[in-house]
Amino acid sequence: MNLAAPAHADIYVVGAGIVGVATARELQLRHPGARVVVLEREAGLAAHQSGHSSGVIHAGIYYAPGSLKARLCVEGARRLYEYCEERGIAARRDGKVIVATSAAELPRLDELERRGRANGVPGLARIGPDELRAIEPHAGGIAALHSPATGVVDFAAVTRALARDLESAGGAVITGCEVRRLVPHGSALTVEHDGGALEASRAVLCAGPWADRLAIAAGADPDPRVVPFRGAYLRLRPHRSDLVRASIYPVPDPDLPFLGAHLTRGPDGTVLLGPTALLAGARDAYRLRRVSPHDLAESLSWPGTRRMMRRYWRTGVVELGRAASIRSLVAACRRYVPELRRADVERSPHAGVRAQAIGRDGSLIDDFVISETERAVHVRNAPSPAATAALALAELIADRLDAVS
Repeated sequence: MNLAAPAHADIYVVGAGIVGVATARELQLRHPGARVVVLEREAGLAAHQSGHSSGVIHAGIYYAPGSLKARLCVEGARRLYEYCEERGIAARRDGKVIVATSAAELPRLDELERRGRANGVPGLARIGPDELRAIEPHAGGIAALHSPATGVVDFAAVTRALARDLESAGGAVITGCEVRRLVPHGSALTVEHDGGALEASRAVLCAGPWADRLAIAAGADPDPRVVPFRGAYLRLRPHRSDLVRASIYPVPDPDLPFLGAHLTRGPDGTVLLGPTALLAGARDAYRLRRVSPHDLAESLSWPGTRRMMRRYWRTGVVELGRAASIRSLVAACRRYVPELRRADVERSPHAGVRAQAIGRDGSLIDDFVISETERAVHVRNAPSPAATAALALAELIADRLDAVS
């Protein structure tokens, strides 16, 4: 990893999360004579969404058929497993179950099954209570979907491996270099950063929580805007970790891009419960008390945020209760793990911030959003399953950049 950014590169990629690094690698391999450089504001790789997730490799069940998420998640998961096997990175295909606990949830479970089959999710099966208990002995429900292709991996480790590939191919990753804006001029771009300016022929911006700011500064449409949601977790105490073998999920609300409070055995074997989903006080609010007045003002002044809050205020009240009360979050998970008790869990330091794009109309954008400005491609919305889809998403982004003049 280099310490100083070169004054010129053929392509700069802004953001060293898994999508940014995968895209840089794809571009360097695709154009071996070019110089591809990643610029990252933090001191290390995968410092935000990529390094703060629960590590789930999604199979592609939830996403509307025909959407980018549906297509790229299934293909990306396949390629991710292959990549991890080639590189010796542990990626466990533990599987997961999505559990319906009442008859009212069965139509939604039916829709998930329809989507999963339309998306080509490998091995997806509808199961009953007995089969559910055989897979997850402590789970309870009237029906479930079993996804054996769902797994877990350390996405930060994958990001580091991708960065090594990039550097071996002739590219570079520069940390501690925060990009402020792009200025196109003729056949080139000036990349302004906190230490000066660099020249590039083209650029890709995979800036996660700050994606909208950089896109708007480059002349893109201000709609949608990134609004951060903080997700906090509990964890099972070690002596009760046998309550979960792999992952147990509820049937989610189809109107929201969040999957509900679930239990997942992560790459290190720890079982996490959560996450909550609260409007965050900063785009990097991994600590609850972290508040950026600028970030918060931007979130609350965006008309889409206010419209979203009016539309989903009941959900917000529920999420606030779960965030404030361990018992409330445990009760939500007890619906499908009946033996779970307050004494079985403890607070976890693990927390993430989802960079969720919200439209001016208050809609929670539920697909990847990629747009262009002069000589640049902007990844405007890439929350989960972007990490799962990273290798496939990188190809799509590279195709878009190759078409930019």
